[in-house]
Amino acid sequence: MSLFGKAVASALPAMPRRLVHSVAKRYIAGETVESALDCVERLNEQGAAATVDVLGENIETLDQAQATHDEYATLLASLDERGLDGNVSIKLTALGLHQSVEACEGHVRSLCTIAAERDNFIRIDMEDSSITQATLDLYDRLRAEHENLGPVLQAYLRRTNADARKLAEHQASVRLCKGIYIEPRAIAWRDRTAVQKNFVRVLRTLLEGGCYVGIATHDELLVYEALALVEDLELAPEDYEFQMLLGVDEEMRKILIDGGHRMRVYVPYGASWYDYSLRRLKENPEIATHVAKATLKR
Repeated sequence: MSLFGKAVASALPAMPRRLVHSVAKRYIAGETVESALDCVERLNEQGAAATVDVLGENIETLDQAQATHDEYATLLASLDERGLDGNVSIKLTALGLHQSVEACEGHVRSLCTIAAERDNFIRIDMEDSSITQATLDLYDRLRAEHENLGPVLQAYLRRTNADARKLAEHQASVRLCKGIYIEPRAIAWRDRTAVQKNFVRVLRTLLEGGCYVGIATHDELLVYEALALVEDLELAPEDYEFQMLLGVDEEMRKILIDGGHRMRVYVPYGASWYDYSLRRLKENPEIATHVAKATLKR
């Protein structure tokens, strides 16, 4: 992780909003449903599926939670109407988790029903560690009713392999990522190699347990290790998929697609792009480095 990247990431909040947008726009599909759908269509043409996220976590009122639910309902309908290969990713704090667990669960249940009617899927994004257990508990309450629902696990948390073993008992559909939130060392691995090793360990636990795994990483070593596991376990292409962020390492994306592996790209959109961009770039200085260098060249 370069000093230049850290410097750029730290300076972002002081930059004019338009400059942050110029840095981050390749990672955001736009501010409207239409811009997100157009992005998904382009990805489909390139051989990739998508998972679409309406930006705006940590809302403050239940009215905002209802509005987020309604936006997702529109999104699911639009994906179906345009015949696009894409599901949706939701954040529980955007659906009212902090205001009312019951209301949040109702929104998730409703979206699962809407998605099922259109043969689609709901991914529950994992947020910071303060709601890890609440997220997994909500998933556990709904999984018996809705098979088209799956959580995310973060490899940098020390608890994650134990969580993976529990999810493997139900052969859950799981997205596995490293994790991007800043967490205390007591609950999260800080060393990059330790996180990489735990990612592979958790991935093996999930795959050997029969889970369908979205292997979400841009780390070439982890891609290598995942491919080796897939080969060792003699998995078919329909038993797993790779996932990547919009705008990140498009060359690796193409390599995996050309190699016959399923690929799903995370497509965020919405009016709340600014806060998302700051967090994403601050917590991933390597991304800030790539974008800043590209901006300087222009």
